[in-house]
Amino acid sequence: MWSEGVIGIPDAKDKEKYTKCHYWVKHFEEGSEFGINGGRISKLMIKIDGKTTCNYDRGWDIEPEDEPTRLAYMILLENYN
Repeated sequence: MWSEGVIGIPDAKDKEKYTKCHYWVKHFEEGSEFGINGGRISKLMIKIDGKTTCNYDRGWDIEPEDEPTRLAYMILLENYN
């Protein structure tokens, strides 16, 4: 199943500003050897301002490196993996 959405990550310095992390996740009912950490997510993409900041397609192409992407990634793991 595919899920898509936007996660707003609060700015560390200005709590009234948010970074919009647009995401697409392909997840299944059960975990798999192809899933992130053997979990249910087999594909994941996060974009910020049109730039891909995280991409997993049965393996890492772009790992999350900046703070907003890492936080969005952790939220998605909690919800879908």
